[in-house]
Amino acid sequence: QVQLVESGGGLVQAGGSLRLSCAASGSIFSSYAMGWFRLAPGKEREFVAAIRWSGGSTSYADSVKGRFTISRDNAKKMVYLQMNSLKPEDTAVYYCAADREGNRLSLRLYDYDYWGQGTQVTVSS
Repeated sequence: QVQLVESGGGLVQAGGSLRLSCAASGSIFSSYAMGWFRLAPGKEREFVAAIRWSGGSTSYADSVKGRFTISRDNAKKMVYLQMNSLKPEDTAVYYCAADREGNRLSLRLYDYDYWGQGTQVTVSS
């Protein structure tokens, strides 16, 4: 069992930066691949970024590539999403998720076994 709690969301102007954090509980956190997804009003939940259990490989949605960076600290049981050059279209609730398949970099919601409650990110123009 893994429990996830996101933090770090807020209101920021376009062009600004935010760093989201996801704190995990559970002794086997380090074996899980981790992902970030987001849900914007009127849209479906979409993939943002993923990282393998070792942190050695990452994957990004085209819409955030070059602006967002996912990272993890297994010793602290933390996952981060550094978001730079934010745009109004990045406004959404951001969710952290855990995938038992530690070497997978899945874009699919149903591959993830555990989810956090989400944190709101609002980017003003």
